[in-house]
Amino acid sequence: MPWSRIISGIVAIALALSATLLGGWYFTIIFAVIIFLGQQEYFNLVRARGIAPAAKTTMAVSQILLVICTLDGSLADAVMPIAGTLICFYLLFQPKFATIADVSASIMGLFYVGYLPSYWVRLRAIDSAVFSNISLGGYWPTTWADFWEKANSASLPQGFTATLLTFLCIWAADIGAYTIGKFFGKTRLSEISPKKTVEGAVFGITSSVAVAIAGAYYLHLPRSPFTGLALGLLIGIASLLGDLTESMLKRDAGVKDSGQLIPGHGGILDRTDSYIFTAPLVYYFVTLLLPLVSR
Repeated sequence: MPWSRIISGIVAIALALSATLLGGWYFTIIFAVIIFLGQQEYFNLVRARGIAPAAKTTMAVSQILLVICTLDGSLADAVMPIAGTLICFYLLFQPKFATIADVSASIMGLFYVGYLPSYWVRLRAIDSAVFSNISLGGYWPTTWADFWEKANSASLPQGFTATLLTFLCIWAADIGAYTIGKFFGKTRLSEISPKKTVEGAVFGITSSVAVAIAGAYYLHLPRSPFTGLALGLLIGIASLLGDLTESMLKRDAGVKDSGQLIPGHGGILDRTDSYIFTAPLVYYFVTLLLPLVSR
């Protein structure tokens, strides 16, 4: 593996962990940059198919969405219909008549690379106001013992622990699928991504489940073996579907990578595709399903 890939991977993980720990506007700013760059790559893929999307309008609305998610997550869902209206309004008054593809690609850019990833900000924001102890709504632990002593895990913000556990499950799924697929994979999973194998996918999901069960036990989640199993399956499958979806977009655009921003890894979408569908599912798992299980 090239050193550029290893170094850029280490930097990305360190940045992700730091932003996740801090939360607040620190986390939002990092995700705002990621979404901005990811949408640029998405619209480049779209333009490769001869489509003229409302890129600037969509990207501006996506940034506003992140701000609203940080201020009040309950208002975030109102952004989608309003943003869709603005995008259509913009395209209607262009000198060149907009096509169905132009409108569809713009709305997809908002939903796929703006709205869905914004759930990461919502997920990390759970309990953030309660635990905030530094500027910009951030959090810093008063004692690091809370991280390695199981009895103290409840003193950590739920948004932080849920986000971190989700990251760990995605990383376990990616590493497990890559390792087993590379050395033992024989059955092709899909024509969309020829290098992915059934063996790799199964082991990747299994790895996600193992990490989720361990995390559920450590965090004292209600009925931890079962909630961990459900959460691990949810993350493992959503991670795989996100990867395949981005592969489909690249195949349709006729490119190998979505970009060349990250040395040894390709573009932002190439590295974050596993995270796109995951955040909304985990957010509603934590906010809707866990309270029901706790009764």
